[in-house]
Amino acid sequence: MGMSIIWAILVFCLLIISHEFGHFIVAKANRIFVYDFSLGMGPKLWQHKGKETEYTLRLFPIGGSVRMMGEDESVDDPRSFNHKAVWRRMSVIFAGPLTNFIVAILLFAVVFTAMGMPSAKNIVGNVSSGLSAEAAGILPGDVIEDINGVAVTQWADIITIVQDQEKGQVQDAGKPLQIKVQRDGEMLTVQLTPTYNKEAGYWMLGVTQSIEKVGFFSAIALGIKQSFQMTVQLLQALFLMLTHQMPVDVTGPVGIVNYVGQAANAGFQNLLYLTAYLSLNLGVINLLPLPALDGSRLVFLAIEGIRRKPVNREKEGMVHFVGLMILFALMIIITYQDIARLFNGG
Repeated sequence: MGMSIIWAILVFCLLIISHEFGHFIVAKANRIFVYDFSLGMGPKLWQHKGKETEYTLRLFPIGGSVRMMGEDESVDDPRSFNHKAVWRRMSVIFAGPLTNFIVAILLFAVVFTAMGMPSAKNIVGNVSSGLSAEAAGILPGDVIEDINGVAVTQWADIITIVQDQEKGQVQDAGKPLQIKVQRDGEMLTVQLTPTYNKEAGYWMLGVTQSIEKVGFFSAIALGIKQSFQMTVQLLQALFLMLTHQMPVDVTGPVGIVNYVGQAANAGFQNLLYLTAYLSLNLGVINLLPLPALDGSRLVFLAIEGIRRKPVNREKEGMVHFVGLMILFALMIIITYQDIARLFNGG
């Protein structure tokens, strides 16, 4: 449990720093005076006064802040937040979640570069122990050229032929297959009977795809695709929970510590993948139009841009304050549920 907490703290720090750094760097780019860049909440553990900004490390690594001049009050200074054009202020607010998306993409890219991606080629990667392919003598690196007289040119063909029984390419359940494989320039014919996986509902030969190395720039493209797909899934899940079409299942810091520990034990690449997923979560959640979150601030700025007149700061501040109290209350409830799950073995 001790190592799980250490890994979780490192993950939390990465997510918080990247989010707040997004706000910070874009604020600086817009020549906004930043009073304080803070990592964590609670008592100060360390602080350093820079040329303008004070950098602070606090006890609890569950949040952070970038405090800017004129963010919560009107200041007649060209370097204050409130003095800047609406689009500049929106860029500062949006930069936090955007940085979380960028971090997720980069982490996914690192994972894909290290692990590679399943190849579309008809080349055997691994042979599962105890299944029919191993018994038939198929080896990693074999090229599957033909199944029951049907030519195979890519891995998708193998899946289609083995699974599609209606077209007669695999006759009745339990009938053997004649498979031609190329090995070291020699064509071999083996016979095997697929194994039916009742739980998954499909037939198995007992072979997996080969893995291809991916260049970093190709991995970036894959990271963007993966991030987009996961973001869509997150939004769909949120919609289904809000409309009571699926049970509400939310994890807080305690639950995340548990998941991080499991991922770290499974390997560093698994930890990176989970961190990328959590970074996406943080980006998506912060863009929701809920009080005290970046999404809510963007809504108020959009209203100001349309009205060409700022919303009353006291009213806006009250909305954010109430929202923050609600978030704290929800965090307490979620943390209690996380602890209950741990004690119940869930």
